[in-house]
Order: sequence, then C-alpha cells, then structure tokens
Amino acid sequence: MEKSPDAFRTISEVADELDLPQHVLRFWETRFQQIKPMKRGGGRRYYRPEDVDLLKGIRHLLYDHGYTIKGVQKLLKANGNKFVAAIASGDLATVEALAASSNEEPAPPKAGVAEEDQIVGRPKAPASRRFFSFGSGGDETEITIGKTSVGKEDRALLQEALYDLLECKRLLDQVR
Repeated sequence: MEKSPDAFRTISEVADELDLPQHVLRFWETRFQQIKPMKRGGGRRYYRPEDVDLLKGIRHLLYDHGYTIKGVQKLLKANGNKFVAAIASGDLATVEALAASSNEEPAPPKAGVAEEDQIVGRPKAPASRRFFSFGSGGDETEITIGKTSVGKEDRALLQEALYDLLECKRLLDQVR
C-alpha cells in the first residue's frame, strides 16, 4: 500500500527516495536550519512533503550542480526554500518568479563585507573541468568562460540559459 503524497515520511523513506544514506540527512539538519523534521518520542523523524521537496533541491544543487554547502546556504538565505525546491522539480516558472521577486529590491552592501561574499549560491568549479571559473585576477564579480571574461551585465543571460538547461534536463529525465 502506497502512502498519500501529503503523508509524512520517515527518514528511511526519504533516504531511499533521495538515494542517500540516512546519516547524510541527519548531517544536513545540522548545516541547513531550514530542514526541520517533526520529531516524535524516541527522536523518530517525520518529514513533511515540503521538507522532502527542500531536501530534493539541496541534493540536486550539491550533487548535480557542484554547489558547496555554504553556496546552498547562501542561496536559501537569499531566495528561500521554495526557490531551491522549485529548482529540483524543474518548475521553471516558479524559479523565475521567485528569482525576480528576490531581485526587485537589491539589498545595500553591508559595511565591512566584501562584495564577493555577497554573491549568492556560486557553484564550486569541478576539479576535473575548469572551463568555467569565477573571479579572474581577484575580481570575484566576473565569470570567465574559457578565455572570455563575462561581466555583470551578462549574468542575467547566463542565469536564463541555466534555467533553460535545467528545464531540458528535467524533460530528458522524464523521457528516461
């Protein structure tokens, strides 16, 4: 008998669904304050459907896109849980709407905080492929693709291309 989509899940059910060991989920609870499963007597965890969606988003960013834990933390802080969950589900319309609403009023730079520390959710470049690099010559505001430097004005276009690629990946995954 299968559970309702709205039913709470145990840690073993979530671990199986995400293809992760249970200890990874427990570790993520210590690193991401947004992950708050309900705990019953004896410490047994029960994950709500929105908790599972958030975990899918975190897993997708960490494992499929090479983000660091710190990068995902910044992304969550700047854009919220729904944004990260929408990325994993391939819900492009929601991702764009949430990104647009979070970018409407940019926060003023904080005193004493370097500009590169305010860039949100930058993925770590894979060690084996260095085609993309972030920050050339100490300027973390630039993205280098191959030998071409891309400034701030082209970031929106690159972000849009990323969303298009995510949508293509989602469609290809559905076909498989």
